[in-house]
Amino acid sequence: MATALIILAAGQGTRMNSDLPKVLHEVAGAPLLVHAMTAGATIAADRMIVVTGHGADAVAAAARAHDETVEIAHQAEQRGTGHAVAAALPLLEGFEGRVIVLFGDTPFIRTGTLEAMLAASSDVVVLGFEAAEPGRYGRLVTHGGHLYGIVEWKDANKDQRAITLCNSGVIAAEAALLRRLVAGLDDRNASGEFYLTDIVAAARAAGLTAEVVTCSEAETLGVNTRADLAAAERIFQARKRAEMMEDGVTLTAPETVFFAFDTVVGRETVIGPNVFFGPGVTVESEAEILPFCHLEGCHISRGARVGPFARLRPGAELAEDVHVGNFVEIKNAILDEGVKVGHLSYLGDASVGAHANIGAGTITCNYDGVMKHRTEIGERAFIGSDTMLVAPVRVGARALTGSGSVITEDVPDDAVAIGRARQVLKPGLAVKLFEKLKAIKASRRKETE
Repeated sequence: MATALIILAAGQGTRMNSDLPKVLHEVAGAPLLVHAMTAGATIAADRMIVVTGHGADAVAAAARAHDETVEIAHQAEQRGTGHAVAAALPLLEGFEGRVIVLFGDTPFIRTGTLEAMLAASSDVVVLGFEAAEPGRYGRLVTHGGHLYGIVEWKDANKDQRAITLCNSGVIAAEAALLRRLVAGLDDRNASGEFYLTDIVAAARAAGLTAEVVTCSEAETLGVNTRADLAAAERIFQARKRAEMMEDGVTLTAPETVFFAFDTVVGRETVIGPNVFFGPGVTVESEAEILPFCHLEGCHISRGARVGPFARLRPGAELAEDVHVGNFVEIKNAILDEGVKVGHLSYLGDASVGAHANIGAGTITCNYDGVMKHRTEIGERAFIGSDTMLVAPVRVGARALTGSGSVITEDVPDDAVAIGRARQVLKPGLAVKLFEKLKAIKASRRKETE
């Protein structure tokens, strides 16, 4: 059966105290909305619709940046979840299949949970959870394994508020049925809104079936405040660390390593303490990331060694057995097999050939104030310490630059380039200068006495 997802992302999120739409606040380097979209995509849905409202243009742009096939509906006036779903349903005219309604601020629903909802045989399926502290959650009224209704906390009586089986808001139903039930909603409730949850009672009144699929409370965490956002980050990181270790990655101090939503690390890789992964990082097997590294938008191949205190920025490509040492920054640069950049260097907009050696303090001067320019370093070249490579420039294969050189012209293969001022010696001058300085200091001391 075909599947469609409707992701509700119209809310302002006033408790976030932010001008940014709530669903665009980030966990693990990605907006909450992207996490919800990723969860839905794991079930290979045929259609995905995001309902926008507050900050509609920004939300739509974020959704399309993640998945250009996503469809956008707009809820001009926020009048409840049922009203939001009604805004999306015209896009599903003629669609035959099951629809799951998700929330853009609920990032942790698992694939298995959604699959269980799709596999359920009832006409309406609701995702619920047993809450340790039910608080203001809507309550699920069940009997004999059947769901009879969902009562919002504002509308619940004392007995209903004592129920601990709570509503996550996630609902599944066939498209035609969902369309019919949503059309019959009204706003006669304490909030004056159209509740999507009312479709359960409507379905039961029509002689249809409804049931609850349950999951853990953590899986249904909705982010409404900055504290919730921090809690979501903690949950994500704990899950990701456990997943990495189960997959054969060694984390020597797991609680200090932070991953992005899309981080990929191969087995037998070792990651030291205090390593941060931004979005877009892939690390192949048997690599080593030493402590205090910051990585984003980069690819690290098998057997490479990075750090400590290294920074890899977007476009950094490290081939097998590359060594990038302490206080080295790499940006938009390709380092071929066996390259060594030991320490205290910056390589930006560069290509470095296999087994080249980059001395300490080397800098590719890639920016002229208007445009970026590339540096090319050939295989087995030796770049002396404190070399400034003024791009665009090429250093040939097996070439060598003298320490302290400023290289402004191409260096042919096998050549030596030295570009520095000639050293001048003044015998005995140091002693005279020191004596003069001492005399000046003594004179100033007398003047202040």
